Amino acid sequence: MHFVPYMKYVVSYSTHHQHFIDIEIIIPVSGDRTTVQSAAWRPGRYELGNFTKNVRKWSAFDESGKALDFCKLNKDTWVVETKGVRDLHVKYSYYAADLNAGSTFVDDKQLYMNPVNCCMYVPELMGQPLQLEILLPEHYRIATAMKKGQTKQEGKLYRHVLHAVNFEELGDSPLIASATLKHNAFVMDGIEFNLWIQGECKPDWAKMINDFFIFINDMVLMMKGSPIKEYHFLFHILPYKYHHGVEHLASTVIVMGPSYNLMKDELYNDFLGISCHELFHSWNIKTIRPVEMHPYDYTKENYSRLGYVYEGITTYYGDYLLFRSGVFSEFEYIKAIQREVQKHFDNYGRFNLSVADSSFDTWLDGYVAGIPYRKVSIYTEGSIIAFITDMFIRKHTNNKNSLDDVMRLLYHEYALKGKGYSEADFKKLVEEVSGTSYDDIFNNYINKPADFEKPFREALGHIGMMLHTSPAKRNCERYWGMKVQDDKVLQKVTAVAPGSPAELAGICPNDEIALINGHQLKGNFHDWCTYYGDDEVRLSIISDQIRREVHIASIPGKEFFPLYHMTKTRSANLEQQAAYRLWCNREY
Repeated sequence: MHFVPYMKYVVSYSTHHQHFIDIEIIIPVSGDRTTVQSAAWRPGRYELGNFTKNVRKWSAFDESGKALDFCKLNKDTWVVETKGVRDLHVKYSYYAADLNAGSTFVDDKQLYMNPVNCCMYVPELMGQPLQLEILLPEHYRIATAMKKGQTKQEGKLYRHVLHAVNFEELGDSPLIASATLKHNAFVMDGIEFNLWIQGECKPDWAKMINDFFIFINDMVLMMKGSPIKEYHFLFHILPYKYHHGVEHLASTVIVMGPSYNLMKDELYNDFLGISCHELFHSWNIKTIRPVEMHPYDYTKENYSRLGYVYEGITTYYGDYLLFRSGVFSEFEYIKAIQREVQKHFDNYGRFNLSVADSSFDTWLDGYVAGIPYRKVSIYTEGSIIAFITDMFIRKHTNNKNSLDDVMRLLYHEYALKGKGYSEADFKKLVEEVSGTSYDDIFNNYINKPADFEKPFREALGHIGMMLHTSPAKRNCERYWGMKVQDDKVLQKVTAVAPGSPAELAGICPNDEIALINGHQLKGNFHDWCTYYGDDEVRLSIISDQIRREVHIASIPGKEFFPLYHMTKTRSANLEQQAAYRLWCNREY
């Protein structure tokens, strides 16, 4: 065995149906003890990952194959006795059975890896070059942003070599290896964009490339430069409904489904929206980072109150760039933004936890519903704050400046100069660009629990638009203040409005409704609700397997869960029409 001047990973698998991949790490030793670390989380998802729960048979050997003593310090860290050892060999198996945009997965069709969750590292060698070798069947290609080296046949398998400049690049470079990858590419302003698709689908390449070219061009022009010269979209297209994406500096993994709807309007628009969102992250969070994540610390939580910037602003631009570049119609854009507005007003957590505090708490429960109405979403509330801030800047500068200028400053004055930004920095930049105080929005809507209706209506007014409401379409939502998931097996309560008849009757989220006025329910709860209107009814509720009867009736003059709509106003003045045109490059 020759001395290795850098860390090397060798990945293989023999029984794909068991979903285990085998990983060997060869580490040059420089001391009597060597610490081997697993990342505790992955960038793009601000919660602890507990990846080592998927690790089996962790062991350590020297260059001659002699077993070495080791101990486990905590759930993510091992220390190996390496006195007199030249090369440390760490071996383990990683369970790869989940297919989502941030996981690792193997079956008979592909090997899909996010190295950050399955490739361990030595902390003091994080900045050194790394090599990843993967043993794959014949005809497999690899989709990844990593630099590709030689491929050599070894028996029935082929050894593919990939290179990374350091662990951050390795951890930030997912890959799909498969014999069934579909690929296309285009070049724009010297940047190569690759589209890789794994899964059953019939892509309309001409349409996809045309639409991607348009919104990417707008994005690069807006930011006046790009942090990368090559980018890879890695798409998993599944036969069932799915929607998930994870950003990386030079690539993204996006999981969508169902396959048969990919090129149809609604799913295709979602496909474009998530693609635009994840690419914008190449600037916003992968390059422009809060001080708390500059650099990333993979060993613990990286708390930040700035989720409304790195996720909220990205969510705003994910749809807005598609609209102003001409890919989305006005109808398609309004439909997308109305979804976020509806989520905001349906979530009474807006009165309990600010978007900044909710950002901090993503590490606690940011990706599950959690207890009723505890928090808000950094994506939803953050995107609305971004729109409000954009209109705030435009209003105070007579439409000469916008949120675009803030993002460019963050990129050129902070990211490209190797600096992270703080809450105070973001506020200062907004005030510099707008020429006025940002205190009201910053103090009362970002850092305090709040309903966004007032500033949102004012923001819409700047571009001649209005916010309207209409009654909820479902009677149980409108009159009783409860949302119910209605299928053939289960009628489950998913939300209850504070002060509503449902809450007063003692109904809670996760309760199941079995009967209405003695009628057995089999996927027809909403039909019965329509039939009874706002009459008083008797419901049979099951809570924790205990059945009870409740009576529920509407409250005269009170309705719940209204629907929110955005429209242009018929009386828009010339200033509003001009502001609209400058905002979205379209005539009013």
